[in-house]
Amino acid sequence: MDLIDKIGNRTARVGVIGLGYVGLPLVMEFAAAGFPVTGFDIDRRKVDLLKEGKSYIKHIDIAPLHGRKVNFTATTDFSKLNDMECILICVPTPLNKNREPDMTYVFNTTKAIAQYLRRGQLVILESTTYPGTTDDDMRAILEESGLKAGTDFYLAFSPEREDPNNKDFNLKTVPKVVGGYTKDCLGAAKALYDTVVDRTVPVSSTRAAEATKLLENIYRSVNIALVNELKVLFDRMDIDVWEVIEAAKTKPFGFQAFYPGPGLGGHCIPIDPFYLTWKAREYDFSTRFIELAGEINTQMPYYVVQKTMEALNEKGKSLKGSRLLILGVSYKPDIDDDRESPAFAIMELFQREGAILDYSDPYIPRLKKSRKFDFNKASVKLTPKTLKEYDGVVIVTNHSAFDYKLIEKHAQLIVDTRNALKARGIVSKKTFRA
Repeated sequence: MDLIDKIGNRTARVGVIGLGYVGLPLVMEFAAAGFPVTGFDIDRRKVDLLKEGKSYIKHIDIAPLHGRKVNFTATTDFSKLNDMECILICVPTPLNKNREPDMTYVFNTTKAIAQYLRRGQLVILESTTYPGTTDDDMRAILEESGLKAGTDFYLAFSPEREDPNNKDFNLKTVPKVVGGYTKDCLGAAKALYDTVVDRTVPVSSTRAAEATKLLENIYRSVNIALVNELKVLFDRMDIDVWEVIEAAKTKPFGFQAFYPGPGLGGHCIPIDPFYLTWKAREYDFSTRFIELAGEINTQMPYYVVQKTMEALNEKGKSLKGSRLLILGVSYKPDIDDDRESPAFAIMELFQREGAILDYSDPYIPRLKKSRKFDFNKASVKLTPKTLKEYDGVVIVTNHSAFDYKLIEKHAQLIVDTRNALKARGIVSKKTFRA
């Protein structure tokens, strides 16, 4: 029986490497569709929690993985890749300290697959990367096994489009872009995704699929940079940028609303554009728009600190020695994901200026040490007493779980980077928007 037939009758064994915000939803969908699914991860803690029926991502309920009709297992044993018919790679693609692509996770994973690769298998990369990763870099590693892509095994790229905790769209309902190394590779990958998503969007190559993901996030990065720049300008002109955006939204064509903030966060927008910037150097091309957007967005934490200084000055206080409470450290509301969150850059800048910091976030009880930051703090519970103890609070992430009326009533000063209070009809002389 060939691969397409096995996919059609749900006997193809699916292996998902990387059980994070992208990989775990894939595991859920394929398991729900009736496939035998194995989740692979180097993190023993994740594997053990999954075996115990516990989720380590708050907005993902893994109870369906332990239903009687579900064939799912999790493992750290990569030798079991040899048993899989379809292998999906969902590992991180961060930037190094020089803001260059760190492909360690992708290439090490590819080397592990190459050790156990056999004829007829389908290998798909979902991690965001630069054009050429799949059909050039990965293919070369996989073909060290002696097998040839497009002849002995199938190779494809399909970018993840995960938006954690999005109530309107999920993996099944978001169209899935797919590019194959050959026509047959595309056919195999499309057949697999057709079983779990409502619509697949085939493109001509893996490079076109890789570029599609980059375009999506560069588009957002550039437009967010535009409204961030306008926020700073309109502030000097005594114009409310939020009011302007709401008015502009009433135009039924030619305008899409983007919103300013304290900086960019998450696993995509702060990182992905620089993958193309890096790759463009091979072609003697300068991506000026992308780099300018990056410069503007990375300056926003400095703007927040400056506005906080000005707010404290109006109260006769200096930033140095002031006690500040950061509200929200995850990169977007109502999730427990703090990757690349602008909160950390803001906190570092505050500490550099001599402020005394704490934070409150119902989704992140303690800050983890990262490659950049190590604050070693636990979340503070919001009460009237604790709020009054701080010289000011800075709203960085507008979690819906925050009691904004409580905050407005008891905080001495509020710096709101998300328009969180006014959006809820709360107007206060204590509030300074940044």
